[in-house]
Amino acid sequence: MIISKARKYIFVHIPKTAGTSLTLALEDRAAKDDIIIGDTPKAKRRKKRLEELQPSGRLWKHSTLADIDGIVSASELDEMFCFTLVRNPWDRAVSYYHWLRAQSFSHPAVGLSKALRFPEFLRHENTVAAFRANPASRYMTDARGLERCAAYVRMEFLEQDLRVVEEHLGFSLTLGQVNTSNRSENYRGYYDESLAAFLGELCAEDVTRFNYQF
Repeated sequence: MIISKARKYIFVHIPKTAGTSLTLALEDRAAKDDIIIGDTPKAKRRKKRLEELQPSGRLWKHSTLADIDGIVSASELDEMFCFTLVRNPWDRAVSYYHWLRAQSFSHPAVGLSKALRFPEFLRHENTVAAFRANPASRYMTDARGLERCAAYVRMEFLEQDLRVVEEHLGFSLTLGQVNTSNRSENYRGYYDESLAAFLGELCAEDVTRFNYQF
């Protein structure tokens, strides 16, 4: 996440959507008082600043707009250009699964990914609950229940969707590839017809909203 009061924008980093790549591109032009939360170089250098902040929720790289209540007031949010990246849910689920399998920290999702094949992992009640509870809109909803998103940038249409962000920023963005998963590039091979339909229903809000198809 990046909170830039100088340039009046907030970038919300939804997991497994190329958010680290965009964070790196944004922090290259960061203002001196920008709050950068994550594991990128500039975020690490500015981590000490976070200790003085008093957010209402968890302050981490995947914080939601509701989490940062107390850092950014409702009146400040009114003036902010809030945006995020989204990704085809079928592709994102595959990336998420393989990313988890490469982790060594202790977390139920990490354990599940290592113990189960992809279809069983996706149908597990923990995964189902997590996907249902976290459509893109949840990340962009503030503490008062208002959705505040000036731009949902689709990974698959990055250059096109980033234009409105670049217009606000006043400069162009170039994204590299980082945090790539060790997986087949064609996500469709991970699904049979039943599993594809299952995830489509699970992520119906995002599928419909962003016109995604399997």
